Amino acid sequence: MSRPVRRVNHRMRHWIWPAVFAVAAAGLSFGPPAGADSDRSGLPEAIDTILGDPRMEGGTASVVVADAASGDILYQHRPSGRLMPASNTKLLTSAAAMELLGPGHRFTTDVLLDGTRRGSVLHGDLYLRGTGDPTTLVKDYDGLAAKIADSGVRRVSGRLVADDTRFDAHRVGDTWGGDDESAYYAAQISALSVAPDTDYDTGTVIVEVAPGAKAGERPRVSVTPKTDYVDIDLRATTVAAGGAETIAVERRHGENTITVSGTAPAGGDTTKEWVTVWEPTGYAAAVFRDALAARGVRVSGPTRTGKATPEGADRLASHDSMPVKDLMVPFMKLSNNMHAESLTKAMGHKATGRPGSWRDGVAAIGGYLKTAGVDPGKIRQVDGSGLSRKDNVAADQYIELLRSVQGEPWFADWYASLPVACAPGKFEGGTLRSRMCGTPAALNVHAKTGSLTGASALSGYVKDKDGRELVFSVILNNYLPSSVKALEDAIVVTLASSTADRAEPVTPRSARAAGPGADVECSWRKPARC
Repeated sequence: MSRPVRRVNHRMRHWIWPAVFAVAAAGLSFGPPAGADSDRSGLPEAIDTILGDPRMEGGTASVVVADAASGDILYQHRPSGRLMPASNTKLLTSAAAMELLGPGHRFTTDVLLDGTRRGSVLHGDLYLRGTGDPTTLVKDYDGLAAKIADSGVRRVSGRLVADDTRFDAHRVGDTWGGDDESAYYAAQISALSVAPDTDYDTGTVIVEVAPGAKAGERPRVSVTPKTDYVDIDLRATTVAAGGAETIAVERRHGENTITVSGTAPAGGDTTKEWVTVWEPTGYAAAVFRDALAARGVRVSGPTRTGKATPEGADRLASHDSMPVKDLMVPFMKLSNNMHAESLTKAMGHKATGRPGSWRDGVAAIGGYLKTAGVDPGKIRQVDGSGLSRKDNVAADQYIELLRSVQGEPWFADWYASLPVACAPGKFEGGTLRSRMCGTPAALNVHAKTGSLTGASALSGYVKDKDGRELVFSVILNNYLPSSVKALEDAIVVTLASSTADRAEPVTPRSARAAGPGADVECSWRKPARC
């Protein structure tokens, strides 16, 4: 009988409690809080009351609410105050990608030959060329290998060359935390990579650690996909049933040795960790080489990475990604950082013809934002995901974007990619699936979440009690409690409960209900997508 799989993260700053705690942290009750003035019936007073919660003492907020159709401002608090938006940065990146790359854009991965074919032998080097697809799965590389094998090829006399030159060689973004290096949400960016699952966590492997049958036995470790690109240094032990579970899984800096340490109680759950690889280009090449071998195609030479495919090379096989409009769903629902960065670099390449870089990609996003009413001179964006603490955006700029995109031909697809409050399932509710349940905001709010330590945001759309559509942006920074999500939710539920002439503040659940990690975006079973 199989044991349930449990996802564990051992970084203090990224604890995740089960979804029930996330619900508790966002728990809401209706009516004015104790001590509130009974005549505070206007929306500004209601939101001011919520922002006055002790959890925001010493913190900073930028909040704007507007009528989605007319643009009339219904509430504002430091509207131009630039704060860290965390994953709300993805609103800028995703909208720009829909416009600049286009909803129908697909990333292509090619296999090409620089040489000649004689019978079943390819004489020359075989090139695997990527263009930045952040969703390539092992089965996709196997499909490319199958096309080569089905053509009758049995041997390649030269090398396997992984061409990742569509993007530059800078793998991690500006000010990304060094202590996050092996965490799945901070994987290195390359034009060639592998995702081990259909959450499309590109640039990672999944490590599962099951306890041995009895105390003293070594735990059993498996890696998905099966690849020799990573090595396991197993230092963990099995302890007696009921003992402490302290399994930790981390990759060593600068290499692909993954250390498994700690203790696993006999009869206990399997621990499941997503761990980044060092140099994802080599990872993709290793998976493709294994796929060729499994199909009976032997590559005689070694693997080389980072070399451009020569002009005139013959294309032997191709794989196209899903279109960008479909990619928006796992990207935005699950707040996938790696999707954001791949799209950013792809936009940089398209704009300049140079290898895609963060500098060119962010410049391209800024060019689009000007057309959407956002002033790039009033924001600072240095990456696509918001993982950087240098990103600074004010709530009023998000309001401009949220209103502007309503007139775009691709708006329906983009809107559908936003997380939905209390909607079941990771590809429906996404990072909002356990929030605002049992309130007028449930299945009503479509919005993007954002979380970093000391930074939280929620921006999007909600209908009030009269059916009027509102746009809102709530950015909270520099607070000390573990969570302020309940305050965001209280503001939005207040909007959903309000009418044109009346609004009462919703009381957030007490700070005691928000446990460690409650301010973190939980992506189904993994820790923060920051």
